Amino acid sequence: MITERTRASPFVGAQSVEHGWPPQGQWTFEDYRRLPDDGWRYEVIEGELYINPASSPRHQRAVFAISGRLWEHLQRTPTGQAFTSPIDVILPGLASPVQPDVLFIATDRLEIVKEAFIEGAPDWIVEVLSPSNWLDDRRIKFRIYALAGVREYWIVDVDRRQVEVFKLEGQSYTQVGRYGTGEQVHSTVVEGFGIAVDQICPT
Repeated sequence: MITERTRASPFVGAQSVEHGWPPQGQWTFEDYRRLPDDGWRYEVIEGELYINPASSPRHQRAVFAISGRLWEHLQRTPTGQAFTSPIDVILPGLASPVQPDVLFIATDRLEIVKEAFIEGAPDWIVEVLSPSNWLDDRRIKFRIYALAGVREYWIVDVDRRQVEVFKLEGQSYTQVGRYGTGEQVHSTVVEGFGIAVDQICPT
């Protein structure tokens, strides 16, 4: 599959193979590591390259609101570690890598944190929707995060000022709730963690 934002990329298409880049469906982590540091955000999901532009200020504010509140919470209740994008997360057999906006790994699973990347499924992932990738977060990543074993998944829609919370049951997600302005959203994985939707998506 070639999405709208990858179709114009010099790394995707017939001519890219001539220049040493693999065709869609055959990208590996080694190919990913050869990509330039040019301000674009690259991810490889099931062998396909996805390219996203830099995030908007509204996107960044939402990420910082959640990660800042989470960092404060973990100082008081050290039950694991949190990370924010850009950070490479390899989900064996599914993604090599993805770059979630915010993620949490419980203390008893910190062995998946390697020197240069995370190898394995985080316990909790947050993705903030952007105009360029909202379909990926709702469909493609929704599916692979469940298959990888990510226990909790939040989807933040800053335009609608809404946060959806999903909990893993088996190999698929069940929606815990959808929260809007004036409401608090709580994690089912990070004990005691909660944040107001209005903090994540201010007016």
